[in-house]
Amino acid sequence: MRILITGCRGQLGTELQRQLAEGGSALGPLEERLQNSDVTAVDIDSFDLADREAVLAFLDEGSYDMVINCAAFTNVNACESEQDAAFAANALGPRNLAEACASTSTALMHVSTDYVFDGLASEPYREYDLPSPITVYGKTKLAGELAVRERCANHYIIRTAWLYGAKGTNFVKTILKLAREKDEIKVVNDQLGNPTNAVDLAHHMLKIAPSSRYGVYHCTGAGVCSWYDFASEIVRLSGLECRVIPCTTEEYPTPAKRPAFSALDNMMLRLTAGDEMRGWREALADYMAAL
Repeated sequence: MRILITGCRGQLGTELQRQLAEGGSALGPLEERLQNSDVTAVDIDSFDLADREAVLAFLDEGSYDMVINCAAFTNVNACESEQDAAFAANALGPRNLAEACASTSTALMHVSTDYVFDGLASEPYREYDLPSPITVYGKTKLAGELAVRERCANHYIIRTAWLYGAKGTNFVKTILKLAREKDEIKVVNDQLGNPTNAVDLAHHMLKIAPSSRYGVYHCTGAGVCSWYDFASEIVRLSGLECRVIPCTTEEYPTPAKRPAFSALDNMMLRLTAGDEMRGWREALADYMAAL
């Protein structure tokens, strides 16, 4: 397959490139159709998704079988004050890609987020539950989803959550840094979700990619925990002498209000390609061992 990966320098884009180059991951090999894929990887410095004409021209010249869009403005707090930039990256860019993919008969796999939900549920959200985002980040990501659905019939929308990978910054690396510098850290204990290892996510995205089973997929690590639970396990696995103290969201205010419960149920994945996402503790231990 000829595959274009956008947002290639992020933790997910990097992991997708690694698995495509190596023919798989610790979770298993790639399907035969993906072996020896011709991969083009771009980021914003060479490919601005907000430039519609440039996107259309790029796709028209490339003759790709699939575009995997990992590009996004993911700083949730910054999205609140930089709304134009958030909309350009999270909504306008996917819209342009969807139009270009539709015009060139290219399948589009677009990565979205648990933050399209308001967090008022008491059990994990399924793909058919109605989104109702409460942050600018979530609203712009939902706008991107809708644009992809409306403008490109051959689409996959992959919602994930609490992602961490080998490259770039993430919650795991932040907690490790703080644990080395401080005797104790406070972490919120009333926001629940699914920590997701980029290895697991990329593996499942590449399982879905050749299937032609288009639609919305939830793809997160198995099990639900709080940020406090997640941080406590990170520190425990690290062996660092740092106390992790639970606190409430009210005690740790941020510019963007986070959903209290944004856990996802991988129902569509379970019923199609198969859900082999590891439990969040197992996947985290594997990541920490690699670090």
